[in-house]
Amino acid sequence: MRWLFVLLGAAILAAAAAVFIVLPGDEPSKKVNQAKPTPSRTDPTPKVSEFTDPCGTFETKEKAPYAVTGYWIMPKSNPCTWRHQMQEIHDVGGDTVIRIGYGLQYRTVDGEGRIKTRDGELDPLYKDCVEDGLSCHDAAERDLKQLNEHSRIGRTYAYRTDESFGPNLFRCPQLEHRIEAGNRVYFRILAQSDGSDDASCNFTRTDTYDLIIVAGAANDSLTQLLDLAEKFGIRVYPALPLAPRDPDNQTRANPKHLGTLTTLTRRILQDYGVRFANRGSLGGVYQPFEVQMGASLVDNPTLGVYANQHKIAEQELPDKKILISPYLDARKRVGFGQTPKQVAEAFKALAKTGVGIIAPQDSRGTGKVGLFWPDERDTEVDERLRPVVGETTYGTAYHGSTRDYYREMAAAREQMLEAGYDVELWANVEAFEPSGKEPCAPAGSRGKTDKKRLDQAVTMAGRYVQKIVSYMWSDFMTCGSPSLETEIAKDWQRPIAVDAIRRNRDIQDGIEVRGYNLANGTVTVEWPGGSKELVISSVGWLDDDPIEEPAEGMQTAWVPFDWAQVPAGEWVKIGVRLPSGQATTEPLHVRVGV
Repeated sequence: MRWLFVLLGAAILAAAAAVFIVLPGDEPSKKVNQAKPTPSRTDPTPKVSEFTDPCGTFETKEKAPYAVTGYWIMPKSNPCTWRHQMQEIHDVGGDTVIRIGYGLQYRTVDGEGRIKTRDGELDPLYKDCVEDGLSCHDAAERDLKQLNEHSRIGRTYAYRTDESFGPNLFRCPQLEHRIEAGNRVYFRILAQSDGSDDASCNFTRTDTYDLIIVAGAANDSLTQLLDLAEKFGIRVYPALPLAPRDPDNQTRANPKHLGTLTTLTRRILQDYGVRFANRGSLGGVYQPFEVQMGASLVDNPTLGVYANQHKIAEQELPDKKILISPYLDARKRVGFGQTPKQVAEAFKALAKTGVGIIAPQDSRGTGKVGLFWPDERDTEVDERLRPVVGETTYGTAYHGSTRDYYREMAAAREQMLEAGYDVELWANVEAFEPSGKEPCAPAGSRGKTDKKRLDQAVTMAGRYVQKIVSYMWSDFMTCGSPSLETEIAKDWQRPIAVDAIRRNRDIQDGIEVRGYNLANGTVTVEWPGGSKELVISSVGWLDDDPIEEPAEGMQTAWVPFDWAQVPAGEWVKIGVRLPSGQATTEPLHVRVGV
């Protein structure tokens, strides 16, 4: 996985902006092409070539490295499932795993202090949280009143997880501790409602406190996952607690509970800081509360969650980053659809909260954004998008394509880097379709997609981002016959071109192509009235390690080409074909400047 990038070669990139190629749909800002030096990173490497345990024997080497190098996974109770998933992910070049997490929930209690569900029933998950014959709530209030009879517990919160925690979860041991109940372990935390989390632990003052009951596990799943990740050379991003949602607007965090969420986040990261700070397999932490990128984002209280949690991560895990994955909506026929420029402003607002990695969902899987070139605006949308936007054209359905949005966000990132914000732009390509005959997930209607469509998503986003990840491995990469995993394993060597620009070499006119699996390839150029095939190894050159450090696995090829033979203003399709016959399934669309 690529961490912070040494973005060198500013002069070379600036020259690319000066040539007379209009990149697909671009009016390129020179700032996008201005490189910024940032600290380099070290790739994770497997500790062993294979290992054997009660779950079986597992190889840790890559077999079919693909352009997507990170995946979301779901928590699993069976440790053998994780082992198989890690091997499968690493087989196709994955070096990053992002964990789905759980939410902090405000709960009411009955007359005996037993925690209720949101529907008002007794929650069986917390029924065994008992101390001295009292519910954990009543036991905590009893202990609190022994220090000050006028103090009380005001609000009660529940948080479930398959993790376990050490003593550094607690700030005030006289009132905070773990409660063991078979395979379940509960953690009792008392918090000020404003999130101040007073370190003095002075409970003799009269006050009202929030009680957080964490339903955890006897064995820590995160420790197991980090141990496993080290064997495979993978970095893990565990999820932070999800904020309670505003009951009047489920897309926003509820500001009434942000103080308590801040306390729980601080405690968990304090514990991580002691137990995992030196673990290379801990890549950072994932903020699971999604927001839409748009003009109204600056007024969204969820940004306060991001800012607070970033400050805590900076204090407790100074070498780690918070990753967020907001979503896009480019639809014209809904009132909340946003233009690429509006999304770029949202990127700046997110960067100002201090998050280190912004991985916007490309939103093609949900049908909220389309994958198309500027000369395809009048083309009918992919039939798989029709359940979302109807039978229409791309230009009628969407404000822009995925490429338009990532291009504008890349420009916004450059501005934020200049302003001193250390932020990366990743692409989260959705590995599913809006619907399908055989839904992949246990809940919902999302259906299987195919590698051709995933290649197309990589093509659209690849030029502008530092890394490509995908939601998600569990279910979407493994469902159907053949599964996406199987398709990648069979077709991983197919070239994917993500960018083409006009570039001279000495006095010779030519084309520079960036992409994946370009070695031994032939660059194909087609335009109205002509075509050309240029063998890279015969007439050009290939750079496996470009100095500007693009996304992992990306190569740069150059071939000579006389652009004067293409009429000004014509769209040109550029692809790459290998001797095996495998060719880019999505050619680049560029045109000569007019």
